Amino acid sequence: MPEDLNYSIRPVNGVFEVFPTTDATEPIPYHYTRLPDFVLDMQMMCSMIADGPLKSFCYRRLSYLYSKFQLHVLLNELRELASQKAVPHRDFYNIRKVDTHIHAASCMNQKHLLRFIKKTLKNSADEVVTVTKGTPMTLAQVFQSMNLTTYDLTVDMLDVHADRNTFHRFDKFNAKYNPIGESRLREVFLKTDNYLNGKYFANIIKEVASDFEESKYQNAELRLSIYGKSPDEWYKLAKWAIDGNLYSDNI
Repeated sequence: MPEDLNYSIRPVNGVFEVFPTTDATEPIPYHYTRLPDFVLDMQMMCSMIADGPLKSFCYRRLSYLYSKFQLHVLLNELRELASQKAVPHRDFYNIRKVDTHIHAASCMNQKHLLRFIKKTLKNSADEVVTVTKGTPMTLAQVFQSMNLTTYDLTVDMLDVHADRNTFHRFDKFNAKYNPIGESRLREVFLKTDNYLNGKYFANIIKEVASDFEESKYQNAELRLSIYGKSPDEWYKLAKWAIDGNLYSDNI
């Protein structure tokens, strides 16, 4: 570990500043946009969005550029394809692809999540996974309380696929993170801070990581949310990652 340089972090007017020592009064200079500037820029953006003639101009400009691109595709598509194919040992499947800013809770596809839930229910049905109103509940009891068996579970029933109805509707988009619309299943399978300390979530991410490693050229940058609800949230997240051995060269 690097040596401690005795920097301190203190909030000033709601913004965390870094000070060279614990008793220093002047923070280390770091430029960021102040609130009044941000509000002015935001108001300018809103007035531009609401401006009718500007909207019309932008729409026509985008239509013009789209038409130009279509013309380019029409004239040069075959030539570009030929030059792509001329590169040895390179096609879409063996160039490195990186998916950035993927929610860790949705990094697996719906079929994978369904398979994982069924497998876990089969192998760990008697494991206590949550406490409801002071009563410990096993995985089997959780599914019994929802009147579900592994046979009933289907991809359509999971309903975790974000379709076009979720576009611009963040409430619907967020609801897709609850398998079968049950927040209890999300807590058991897709949370880092639950009764099992995120064991199932870590396992499914490891399965996704092994798929990436197998395909060799696929990489992802998984995102986890920090809610700012407790001071030890970072610690718990780090502990979950270390205890679950969540390391992969592809993630």
